[in-house]
Amino acid sequence: MAVYEFIRGSVASLSPTAAIVEQGGIGYCIQISLHSYSQIRELKSVQLFIQEIIREDTHDLYGFFTSAERELFRQLNSVSGVGANTSRMMLSSLSPEEISQAILRDDVILLKTIKGIGAKTAQRIIIDLRDKLGKMEESLQFLPGSDNTVRDEALSALTMLGFGKAITGKVLDKLLKDEGDWEVEELIKAALKKL
Repeated sequence: MAVYEFIRGSVASLSPTAAIVEQGGIGYCIQISLHSYSQIRELKSVQLFIQEIIREDTHDLYGFFTSAERELFRQLNSVSGVGANTSRMMLSSLSPEEISQAILRDDVILLKTIKGIGAKTAQRIIIDLRDKLGKMEESLQFLPGSDNTVRDEALSALTMLGFGKAITGKVLDKLLKDEGDWEVEELIKAALKKL
């Protein structure tokens, strides 16, 4: 079975719910959230992180501007009664950070503002994901797209060098906050001076 990590190509067509990404002469129809749409709507070429969903009657590709958004989609989709379309609806209604914070703060009221999410479903999402998101919060940052790719690469490289993920993430976040425009190599070198 094929497992797709990402697709990179030119944007042949784009709507708030789907992107047609052309790669190698093939146009891939990728379902997207409104959050991802807002990140890519001005771009001529994109890289989207892919989640493949195969059911008896359909084979869909969901795409996300950041790997962090895809990870949250996966977590939401793992909750009983919350399918791929509901997960995408959630990511179209609130930002990934807002959803994550609502879950961590037991904010049923905010989750209920999303179409299709009632009180019971909101409570189930919170119960199922609170601990998982709490553990992931240090490493799963919802930063703007360009910084996030650089941050992810730097974090991956530094953790492979043996530095702890949580402390490294905090150092990288501070560097990106103080000065947002970094090349990966420069960011790694600057972080190494502070670790």
